Amino acid sequence: MDMRCLTGYAYKIVDRTGLERGASISVEFDPATQDITFNELKVIRDGVVIDHLTDVTFDVFRREKDAEKGVFDGWLTAYANIDDVRIGDIVDYSKTTVRKPLVGRDLMFRVFDLAWYEPVALIREKIIWPEEKPLTIRRTGTDIQPEIQTRDGLTSYLWQAANPKPERREDNVPPDALPYQFVSVSSTARWQDIADAVLPYYRLDQPLPAEFAAKLDAIATSNPSSEDKMIEAMRLVQDSIRYVSLSIGQGSYVPRNPTAVVTSGFGDCKDKALLLATSLRRLGIEAVTALTDIDEGVALPSTLPSLRAFDHVIVKASVGDRVYWLDATNYLQGGKAENLVAPGYYYALPILPGGTGIERIEQGILIQPTTFVSELFLFPKLPDQPLRLKVETVYHDADADKMRYKLISQSQAKVADDYLQYYNRQYPGMKAVEPLVTKDDRDGNVIVTNESYELAPDDLHKNALAENFPLKADIGLGFLPEPSSVDRQSPVWLGLKRFNRHKITVKNLKARFAPPEDMHDIITPYMAFRLSWSSTPTEFELDWILNTLSDRAPVADLSAYLKALKDISYNASLSYNFAYAQAEAN
Repeated sequence: MDMRCLTGYAYKIVDRTGLERGASISVEFDPATQDITFNELKVIRDGVVIDHLTDVTFDVFRREKDAEKGVFDGWLTAYANIDDVRIGDIVDYSKTTVRKPLVGRDLMFRVFDLAWYEPVALIREKIIWPEEKPLTIRRTGTDIQPEIQTRDGLTSYLWQAANPKPERREDNVPPDALPYQFVSVSSTARWQDIADAVLPYYRLDQPLPAEFAAKLDAIATSNPSSEDKMIEAMRLVQDSIRYVSLSIGQGSYVPRNPTAVVTSGFGDCKDKALLLATSLRRLGIEAVTALTDIDEGVALPSTLPSLRAFDHVIVKASVGDRVYWLDATNYLQGGKAENLVAPGYYYALPILPGGTGIERIEQGILIQPTTFVSELFLFPKLPDQPLRLKVETVYHDADADKMRYKLISQSQAKVADDYLQYYNRQYPGMKAVEPLVTKDDRDGNVIVTNESYELAPDDLHKNALAENFPLKADIGLGFLPEPSSVDRQSPVWLGLKRFNRHKITVKNLKARFAPPEDMHDIITPYMAFRLSWSSTPTEFELDWILNTLSDRAPVADLSAYLKALKDISYNASLSYNFAYAQAEAN
């Protein structure tokens, strides 16, 4: 059914900054599913109403914000400037939005705030819905209950919040722990109703082009195990079908058929997931498509059922009693069945009849560093010799997948130059003496890179670099947020677990060195840090490990979390005097 939403806003412009924002109106909408009509547009000045509904002109334009990523959504922006708006004026307008769902026409979902991040006098939200279809309502951060009235077969729900306290918008909040006041309303409490709404569009018995089917048959012939068949089919879809998302109109929800996808050579997540699941079925592997959310999948169990809860489609495959989650939009993904990295979306909704609802996407346990950097500094034995630096980096699992994509999406020269600039910032004058070397074991999902640099004698001693020589661990600290502790209400979102290691070995020294006297392990429930070391009269080694243990740090532990970050940062960036035979550690 079509759904009608009446929205009104009234605000007073109190300063010059507000004039910049308040004298124009901008509305984004999907022309395939929404019709917008402005009912009122007026300016109230000193009690006098000035009607602008007929003299304001809206310019409508298309702005594809993610075109460079191959995503085209077809949304339009309607923009208008209101003439002669002044400080002290009240701008009052209302609009009606008619939504015409292309999929799930009997489903309704609405979420609205009962407080804003700036002062507001009154928020009112009213929903009128058939009496025979009770709504499911979930309150988050608020005790406000709706006023409910029933008349002529319709039930109205009215929420009102007068002068709500403005909310603070906090960064790095877990998607399932938002501290805001809002209400979610859904026409169903069953996730299966969402799966049923899209199920007709994800039929897995559709034909495949003969040439593509022949490739699958070749995979079946050359790979006796189901697991290997699954991996090869996944790679075929990932690598041979490029990603382009034409999410315009029906394309926002309905996948193209596998023949169209293969023939065109491109598809979005829906298209590629359906093609992969269909391919796996041809190979005798149980597979279904599944809805998920790339950034907010962790919040799905605490969300009311709706189509809007999802922005991505993947595949759930089963071989025996083992479940695999496959993302067909990945490119050049490595690993075999035993070491395949599951997509980090936390939860997904399989699209199948009679399903059990939201399912957990289990992540493997990190038993080794996913990035391990080894730096070897060879100090010159003679005054006229350069300092040499050898760097080997080993990437495993998800980090190997990211590095593989980086190496294919950028030239090797660009990657090598980025690495050189990194070392030049620490050691000015550093020069590459050999090309960047990369080795890729795709089945093992391991990538190894090797770099080789030199620092001339003059540069080594310029600006007392040798006397204050930096040793810095690249262990992923930049991925850990450092939020303000002032009145923080929410946990700190750390995301998927990370495991980084960085080892530095300095050779050809003429004295023993030691780490900081206050060096100590830092172990918390959410991350662990360790710095180990060894020393001989000619060699000094530091070995850092940082491992996150949880996807969040509780707000009650915020002070401890920030202190741990500070201590880790202190111990991850050291400097030593390597200039003299009798040198001591700084």
